[in-house]
Amino acid sequence: MSDPILPGATLGMLGGGQLGRMSLLAGRQMGYRFAVLEPKAPCSAGAVAEEHFVAPYHDAAALARFAAKVQVATLEFENIPAATLDALEGKVAVRPGRQALRICQNRAREKAFLSENGFPCAPHALVESLEQLQEAAGRIGFPCVLKTADFGYDGKGQQRLESEADLPPAWESLAGERAVLEGWVDFLGEYSVICGRNSRGEQCAFPLLHNTHCNHILHTSTSPAGLDPALEKAAVELAAAIADQLDLVGLVAVELFLTPEGWLVNELAPRPHNSGHLTIDGHFTSQFEQHVRLVCGLAPGATDQHTPACMLNLIGTAATPPPELLADLLAEPRAKLHLYDKGEARPGRKMGHVTFLADRVATARQLADEWDQRLSAPQK
Repeated sequence: MSDPILPGATLGMLGGGQLGRMSLLAGRQMGYRFAVLEPKAPCSAGAVAEEHFVAPYHDAAALARFAAKVQVATLEFENIPAATLDALEGKVAVRPGRQALRICQNRAREKAFLSENGFPCAPHALVESLEQLQEAAGRIGFPCVLKTADFGYDGKGQQRLESEADLPPAWESLAGERAVLEGWVDFLGEYSVICGRNSRGEQCAFPLLHNTHCNHILHTSTSPAGLDPALEKAAVELAAAIADQLDLVGLVAVELFLTPEGWLVNELAPRPHNSGHLTIDGHFTSQFEQHVRLVCGLAPGATDQHTPACMLNLIGTAATPPPELLADLLAEPRAKLHLYDKGEARPGRKMGHVTFLADRVATARQLADEWDQRLSAPQK
């Protein structure tokens, strides 16, 4: 077991998006320095790092220079190639590590991990041909969801299938990619638990989050989630068991469906998660500070919530309202605005978020709903 990596050290971030940016901002506040490796420049995280290595993830020379600069490396999303971790192996520790990355970046491996370890999830099948898709659909039934096996997030690579007639065009659209077919879940609600673990096996978990989605992209997250305490306890225990089984060092977000029969695991993300952004303003320790603490081998910070909160994602042009509307938002004393410095606002692109705080969770949610309507209304 290695000694804790203390403030003053330089940490490495693989990936340059907003999750990396917010992790860097939390770590800088603690006294850490950062280097980012991200192929695109400029990028959201690179703008707040001491050094930005602009290079492909498979560039061996850049990876060697990156590894020589940092005391530990982590990742801001799970689509980092496993070969990148292989190239860094022996040069610098990468956390959460190859096992968690390998499992969570591929839906087929993720479903196999869940099933083999007895974690509840929807019925599913790996399909590699139209014939296998037809056989699996006959067994699982309609409606069902076809998902690409590799590199999917924010609803990318997913399509709902209603009947046999949908199968051939759906398979053709994948252009030969392997896929996972999942049974449709009639859920009562969508939730997540963000759970953490350090190299000594010390665990932490944030309170359950209630999530809503729009066009397969997270729209709002609210905490407290307002469920029966026994249900919340079961969700947190399920997430903690998954973190242990992954031998995780860092954070894992466990996305859950609540069904009449109990919890089903939807997907895993071995990193900070969009649903946890409200922890920046509503909790004693943000998910981003927690991520830095855990990958550095420090004790977890307190995850208690001090203020009810609802986070509203700013997608596309909602993040660039007219000046007078932006001024009104900034004048709202219970709103905390976070913009990611990502440049051009495109449809479906996460540009920022606003967290609304209140003494009651219903009030926070009402504020988010009101501002959602104002920001999404056509501008004159």
